[in-house]
Amino acid sequence: MITARDTGGLDPDTARRLLDTAVANIQREYPVHWVHLIDSAEQLVPQRSRHPVFAGSFDWHSCVHQTWLAVRLLRLFPQLRGADLALSTLNRLLTPEGAAVEAEFFATPEGEFWERPYGWAWLLLLDAELRAWPEGTAWAEALRPLVKAVRARWLTWLGLARWPVRVGTHTNSAFALALGLDAARAVGDHDLETACAAATRRFYLADRDYGGFEPSAADFLSPALAEADLLRRVLSADEFAAWLDAFLPDLTAPRWQVLRAPVPVDDPADPHGSHLAGLALSRTWCWRGVAESLPADHRYVALAREAEAAHHGAGWRYVFGFGYAAEHWLGTFAAYLDVGALTA
Repeated sequence: MITARDTGGLDPDTARRLLDTAVANIQREYPVHWVHLIDSAEQLVPQRSRHPVFAGSFDWHSCVHQTWLAVRLLRLFPQLRGADLALSTLNRLLTPEGAAVEAEFFATPEGEFWERPYGWAWLLLLDAELRAWPEGTAWAEALRPLVKAVRARWLTWLGLARWPVRVGTHTNSAFALALGLDAARAVGDHDLETACAAATRRFYLADRDYGGFEPSAADFLSPALAEADLLRRVLSADEFAAWLDAFLPDLTAPRWQVLRAPVPVDDPADPHGSHLAGLALSRTWCWRGVAESLPADHRYVALAREAEAAHHGAGWRYVFGFGYAAEHWLGTFAAYLDVGALTA
């Protein structure tokens, strides 16, 4: 996982702005991206009716990870201005009654695939964050039926999946597995950890000579770097170095300048433009993880450090001030980059 060396990655004023935005987002019910398969007009109900816990922040997965963001910041900055409002908002939303309704949905046939795997992964990370924080115990207990339902779906999915999804958006398998592994290890869930590690090896261990064209216009993840960020979690330093040498043998070549340097963001207020802003943030933590996981004398360490530095500021400049398309989710990626997850 990306760990926080200290809370110095975020100054208190920036942390407060992120917290204020997250708390506003998880309560904001419109606009909403309502994406459900329905069989009748009677099923066309408000998002809050079907998802009483996670109905804000435009869509379910964004509400889950903006809730994680609020929890993460409260854990690291308990005296932050705005903390009282955040606590009362979480108390109002994270209830056993609401989680029971959400869990019932995931027991339906649609719940087998809806929000898989991105939303599921963020829910598992939220659960792990709450369970690692004494003040979050009651909320973790409230969410237990929902987490149990999604965990079961996750294990079924991994047991059946033959191939990964290698895109730069929500259905990317590697990013979800990375979060799932971190969450499983944090809470001591051996079965989930084993399933994630086995799927990682099955999906990616034999990959050689990556030939993808990046980025696509809607990417907020790099398929290549998300895969590397996952593999470093299950391989030793020497194993990871050998795998990366085979996966990207010519990473220093001009062909991969587009991966080493931030891509232009022409319109960060556009939904796809905001994705490219987020791509800079996610690439930063991937490059950092690569550099920290390779042997110190590996030929790609300096390259990875340079790419990390180039991407960091390129992503952060778009976190505030570019409208709801960006602000309903970018703060999560910025905080995950600078203060990580699951560490005190």
